[in-house]
Amino acid sequence: MQINDPANADFVASYSDSEELCQAIFADEKRFPMPDDVYLGVDIIIHAKNFTDINGDKYYSVSEEERRAALVDYALPINIKNLERDLGKYRIIYDNWFHESTLHNDGSVERIIEKLKESGYTYEQDGALWFRSTELGDDKDRVLVRENGVPTYFVPDIAYHYNKLVERDFDTAIDILGADHHGYIPRMKAAMKALGVDENRLNMVIMQMVSLIDKDGNPIKLSKRSGKAISLVTLLEEIPIDAARFFFNLREANSQFEFDLDLAIEQSSQNPVYYVQYAYARICSIIRNMRGKGVFADLSENADLSALMANEEIELIRQLATLPNTVDIAARDYDPSKLTHYAVDLATQFHKFYDKCRIMGEAENVMQARLVLCHAVKTALKNVLDMLKINCPEKM
Repeated sequence: MQINDPANADFVASYSDSEELCQAIFADEKRFPMPDDVYLGVDIIIHAKNFTDINGDKYYSVSEEERRAALVDYALPINIKNLERDLGKYRIIYDNWFHESTLHNDGSVERIIEKLKESGYTYEQDGALWFRSTELGDDKDRVLVRENGVPTYFVPDIAYHYNKLVERDFDTAIDILGADHHGYIPRMKAAMKALGVDENRLNMVIMQMVSLIDKDGNPIKLSKRSGKAISLVTLLEEIPIDAARFFFNLREANSQFEFDLDLAIEQSSQNPVYYVQYAYARICSIIRNMRGKGVFADLSENADLSALMANEEIELIRQLATLPNTVDIAARDYDPSKLTHYAVDLATQFHKFYDKCRIMGEAENVMQARLVLCHAVKTALKNVLDMLKINCPEKM
């Protein structure tokens, strides 16, 4: 489809709402035929419409290469700006955005091709340059440069990792890949080995797809190819950011996950993030009430905790003691789900303690010891939620 075709201009202009425009285009395949192998995302069609509004039919008669370059020059900066905005809303801030164009413009792509040739792991066949990646652990050899002289996408990827691990001398690189990119791991590690880089400095985390569940417990069918997908920013309009961050970190990266939209906004003990935040708010309420009665915890190193003898107290202390090791394992395995599960377990132990162990009205030494224990749980919960960039409400 050429949305900038003058024959389509009136149709496009008749839709002020981008969503309606996209639906109309998808519904009218005869008027706007689309190839089977293209991405039909709403954002692409919106860019095309806005590009047409700005340029009219200026690029209608030019070559495909010139039209493509103009569209990229227009849309890419907008996409990057929108990505920064949307990720910022989700509380992800990148210190540096590395543009692939940098590798093409400064000659890195050409240099990495020459380095691979020098490694002895390349050969020419049918006019193309191939990488002998099977000799280094891959399941098949890979094309580096097509017969038309254009490098494949694999080459700038190699150049980027070489730039990061060698030229910028990072200790390690961590790639987050989709579920359909398992084959990328051996080929990139093979490239690093060919270039003399320790492959263990390159780590890959495979993420599985997330299934959304509606209010009736039925999966919401989505298709990235057709553009019928829910973006992160759209999801955040429906559920709290805290819930999104907690839920997305409930499972290991390589496990399937069903995201229950209704549960994410439910204010009950069934909602794990609400359950954890409620435990934190309950502790804050206890401390606030005790201070209102003139009782302050002795948080010094000399605090007497010998009165903590009940089973619920001991189990809570044991759970607190596992936090350092949990953080170490989560970092080692690139697995934040260990932190969310820890937070739920700690909240569970605290609620059991709260139900069985009274604070106000007990003997002074018992009251003080239990109040100190509450402070310790409060600190641990805050540390975990802070690591996950999830708010710690003091009142709920």
